[in-house]
Amino acid sequence: MTFLKGMLRVAPALAVALLSATSWAQQTDVFAINYFDNASWESSTDGTVRITNPGTTGAPTLADPTAGDLCAMVYVFRPDQQLAECCGCPVSPNGLVTLSVRSDLTNNPLTSDSFPSGVIKIVSSTGTVETSDRGHSRLKCDATAPVPTPSLIAWGTHVQDSGAVTETAFEKAPLGTDELTTLTDKCGDIRDNGSGHGVCSCGVDGEKP
Repeated sequence: MTFLKGMLRVAPALAVALLSATSWAQQTDVFAINYFDNASWESSTDGTVRITNPGTTGAPTLADPTAGDLCAMVYVFRPDQQLAECCGCPVSPNGLVTLSVRSDLTNNPLTSDSFPSGVIKIVSSTGTVETSDRGHSRLKCDATAPVPTPSLIAWGTHVQDSGAVTETAFEKAPLGTDELTTLTDKCGDIRDNGSGHGVCSCGVDGEKP
């Protein structure tokens, strides 16, 4: 009987632990990281980031044209760990957003000095649906307030020292509460104090943030 009572006490704790583990495991599909290098304006070759939405969260309908849309919340860091630019870009199901490292991600840094190398972090997130006066709906993506939701996929090209261009998938990583808070707080500081600087753009295939 004592053993049974002990098991009854332990069971709820085990259930909570398993649920927490499951929730944490889901976070590995919302956060991705890659690098860029040799992205100076003097180079004839630009780096590129391509982001697609596999459509696992739904598909657009006539009644809801934004169904399944996700936001790529993009955070661009200098090599010294300082956040230089951030923005949120809508990605429709089966859609492709193509970003230029030079023109979209490093062309409007918080401070004036350029940086040819750094780190790009992407949080896959839901957004806020806005409806215009004409009844057109669009997804607003605010990088200061992401709601992590699987599962955007991204690739990045890299300009090597030799001039060769390689491409790799963004590496998935667990997204902890501290990291998410750091990203949103730093992006919020840029929006509040940057006077328009530090805001990246969403490329020719995406909408402006």
